[in-house]
Amino acid sequence: MTKNVVVTGGSGKAGRAVCRDLVAHGYTVLNIDTMPSPDPVCGFYKVDLCDLGQVFDALQWTGGKDHPFRKFRTPDAVVHLAAIPVPDTMPEDVTFRNNVMSTYNVFDAAVRCGIKRIVWASSETTLGLPFGPSNPPAYAPIDEDHPMRPESAYSLSKDLAEEMARQIQRWNPDTGFIGLRLSNVMEPHDYARFAGWQDDAHLREWNLWGYIDARDAAQAVRKAIEVDFTGAEHFIIANADTAMERPSADLMRDIFPHVPLRRQPQGNETLLSIDKARRVLGYAPEHSWRKA
Repeated sequence: MTKNVVVTGGSGKAGRAVCRDLVAHGYTVLNIDTMPSPDPVCGFYKVDLCDLGQVFDALQWTGGKDHPFRKFRTPDAVVHLAAIPVPDTMPEDVTFRNNVMSTYNVFDAAVRCGIKRIVWASSETTLGLPFGPSNPPAYAPIDEDHPMRPESAYSLSKDLAEEMARQIQRWNPDTGFIGLRLSNVMEPHDYARFAGWQDDAHLREWNLWGYIDARDAAQAVRKAIEVDFTGAEHFIIANADTAMERPSADLMRDIFPHVPLRRQPQGNETLLSIDKARRVLGYAPEHSWRKA
């Protein structure tokens, strides 16, 4: 069973939750990032992922004499979360170059080092975000068959990463690449903001009112590591409900009245379908802002 995992970007919002969850489930974890986590639970190795030599070094690192990574030279799995995490925080070319190059280096080094399972963070933005009345989704609830419509250098970098995963896996048919199209990541302290969105549905229309609790994102990562799988697949990962108190069907009728519904959403059900993740990965979100 896979027990030795390298997490890139383990100091970030989703990365910290992933490292905590894996350690809690008995994994030996190494966080490789440009800075250590403010809440460390595992080993740390400073790496520039845009430097292929450093990535190779990190994936074969055995640590010091008493470090748990002395036990193995090649990890069983890599979880690639490191990236410039959102659009419009840096120049487009910087975001694109960083995200594409770092992802290629991790994918390439992983397979060359003999790692068979690569789990990585794609994004909901590949599906056409930000949505709005002038840029509606093709249908709802959105699933993995929805057209890929990247609208920024950030989302384009994630779209191209999915294609990289497909092609590199084709060259290495005994590997499994699992891309998780994560929704907007939230930690428990973020839920205090949700009350401020309830009077104006337009404030969160851009991603169909979706979110993902960091702890459930971590569960999805762990399930993706553990599932019996070869190939290259991608999965929408969101929580089971929306960020709104209004029923989902009411939100769609009000904000996107001309968008066809492939099925009638029940109550506050997410409009970012997680059916495929439930079916293939066994993903079962456990957290909700409603219980916070």
